[in-house]
Amino acid sequence: MVFSSISFIFYFLPLFLLLYFLVGQKYKNTVILIGSIFFYAWGAPRFIFVILGTTVVDFYVVRTMDAAESRRKRIALLVLSLSINLGLLFYFKYSNFFVDNLNYLLHSLGTGELKWAKILLPIGISFYTFETLTYVIDVYRRIHRPLKNFWDYQLYIILFPKLIAGPIIRYHDIADQIYDRSAYETSEYRLRGMYRFFLGLGKKVLIANVMGANADAIFGLPTQELSTGTAWLGALSYTFQIYFDFSGYTDMAIGIALMMGFRFPENFNNPYTAVSITDFWRRWHISLGSWMRNYLYIPLGGNKVKTKGRLYLNLWLVFLASGLWHGAAWGFIIWGAYHGLFLVIERSFLSKWLAKLGKLSFVYTFFIVMIGWVFFRLEHFGPSVQFLRRMFGNYAGVGNTWYADKEFICLMVVAAFFSFFTLAPVGQRIQDKVYHADYTMRRHYLMAFATLLLCVVCAGRITTASFNPFIYFRF
Repeated sequence: MVFSSISFIFYFLPLFLLLYFLVGQKYKNTVILIGSIFFYAWGAPRFIFVILGTTVVDFYVVRTMDAAESRRKRIALLVLSLSINLGLLFYFKYSNFFVDNLNYLLHSLGTGELKWAKILLPIGISFYTFETLTYVIDVYRRIHRPLKNFWDYQLYIILFPKLIAGPIIRYHDIADQIYDRSAYETSEYRLRGMYRFFLGLGKKVLIANVMGANADAIFGLPTQELSTGTAWLGALSYTFQIYFDFSGYTDMAIGIALMMGFRFPENFNNPYTAVSITDFWRRWHISLGSWMRNYLYIPLGGNKVKTKGRLYLNLWLVFLASGLWHGAAWGFIIWGAYHGLFLVIERSFLSKWLAKLGKLSFVYTFFIVMIGWVFFRLEHFGPSVQFLRRMFGNYAGVGNTWYADKEFICLMVVAAFFSFFTLAPVGQRIQDKVYHADYTMRRHYLMAFATLLLCVVCAGRITTASFNPFIYFRF
């Protein structure tokens, strides 16, 4: 089920919230759990049993691990849990990729290819796998004790606002909220959650979908037909699409959770205003960056290594892993290596030059990020290089198969405006008031009107448009 669908906005969510608010405190978690199972099963009924089955195994393996006195036994059970979860992730997400590459190699050598039935990818498997790993590893590290109640663990993993595309939340960040949400279960926070949901819906439906439809049209053209200007518009379209698509989803997830009394951590902080690639990764998909730092970069030695060579290697390994996490294709791996390269360059010498530019260095960051998105969008090295050649060449279009209409131009300006809105101090103050500051009655009235307007406009848009996927659902 998609957050930006009529069935979710006007049927599932209202009915779920009505039931949630009507039942007593004792049964609220039960309502969330049943609603979350239904939410996932609606779109992937066969794969709901994969999640439910792995949570049962993990719950009891982790409890046994925590109770074990022998360090060897604890390590063995940790490895068992990691093997199950990473094994399932590898099987569903990467088997096709490795078999396809093996068959390509075998074909090149003139030998027979492996027969292989393509495996479907469960929605959101990367997200809930990483959350499972955080729970297992944190219990092993004695950061928190294992849960005594299986249903509480099930709720943490399958909580539907974050189930499909994050944010990736460590258990101890919301552990207390599973048992007591009274601090945020107020009318004030419910309203703010509703505002946040519809702001995210507006990002998704009114900006990301339009940018995405045009990006698909441009990237779908034969490369030889692209003019240089059209290629740049395609890259810009996807650059804005992926930000407003994923940021919009995150706003909706945070908003729904807040309506239930959960306070999720922020996942974006105006990434296109970043002054370096290092800064970009502090602002883009914050929960993934935090996961990679805590569970991969620091265990590899992090900054506490003896040589700069080892430090740079650690950075590269982390971003290669980040690229592979996003998808099973060479384009994602190259995208990760590409970002890792610029992180190493900045650590080596470039950060000093960027510091002298101040805020103006956001131009450099945005340019580097946009070029990287070409590899991310096309997923393969050859087509990406061909597309970049069109961008940096001087080509005239052939066929005249795509035109920038008025709606696209208008929304491109809107997307750029909101992407760089907080570069000005007044923009940052306005954003803080909308998302974080306490609300006055006047602000409630303004936001309620804006919410109603967004609801009507987005509903009309959804019913007439066919383009409505979330990019990160497939990760």
